[in-house]
Amino acid sequence: MSDAGRGPATWRGEAPPVLRRPEGLGGWWRVIRRGVPAVLVLLLGVILILPLRGIERLFHGRRRPWTGPHVQGVCRLVLACLGIGWRREGEALPGPGALVANHSSWLDILVLNAALPVFFVSKAEVRGWPGINILTAVTDTHFVVRDPRLARAQAVEFADRVRAGHKLLFFPEGTSSDGRRVLPFKPTLFQGFLDQGLPDGLSIQPVTAIYRAPEGEDPRFYGWWADMDLGPHLLQVLSARRQGSATVVLHRPIPVAGETRKSLSGRAEAAVRDALPSMPHDLG
Repeated sequence: MSDAGRGPATWRGEAPPVLRRPEGLGGWWRVIRRGVPAVLVLLLGVILILPLRGIERLFHGRRRPWTGPHVQGVCRLVLACLGIGWRREGEALPGPGALVANHSSWLDILVLNAALPVFFVSKAEVRGWPGINILTAVTDTHFVVRDPRLARAQAVEFADRVRAGHKLLFFPEGTSSDGRRVLPFKPTLFQGFLDQGLPDGLSIQPVTAIYRAPEGEDPRFYGWWADMDLGPHLLQVLSARRQGSATVVLHRPIPVAGETRKSLSGRAEAAVRDALPSMPHDLG
């Protein structure tokens, strides 16, 4: 990647791509043809996961051997409805641990869950977003409150979920980007991976989500960042004449033993960044 792609200081000075409204009857038809089936699949998935989770809890407690793959299947179907291709490279972390990934778009939720069953870690404010709060509740999103008084309790909850086999996925950049670069990882996040209450043999698996825009479109087509409104971006994606694709690269896990929060952050960031295609200088 070029040096322009590494620096976080100036990239936000670029003008984001103008979000286009659907053009004519054909554009709106594509919105309906893709959007309605996607919403129906999501609704059916939410309806089915509730009784499934109840039965699963009776047999497996906090473990999620059924509902994790259920969410994975729903996300794959939604991507198929949207017409966005995807593939996975690499093997999933076999033992206890967590995942860290770059963050480019609302599509990350679908693309990363399609690749493997994960449980996202999100800021507590998202719990109150209309519509999103329902999805986060049924998918057992792990919420983090930035309050030092709650740090110990949150560490205990994190350890409990890791022991239950949950693969929690973090976005260490702390914000989304345009999908063409990886922003610096925040080392403070990795302090939680060093807690003594976590299982022995814990590893962190870096993950790179790579988006390829539809042919002829701005390379940042799928990126959703800064002050972009969700509605217009969603309409642009749904109304595209052709869709692009996404690749999820699962890197070699990094054992936590013997590492510091800064070394973990640096190694994970390097792995995620190195897999991202080089960015042309004119976009840097």
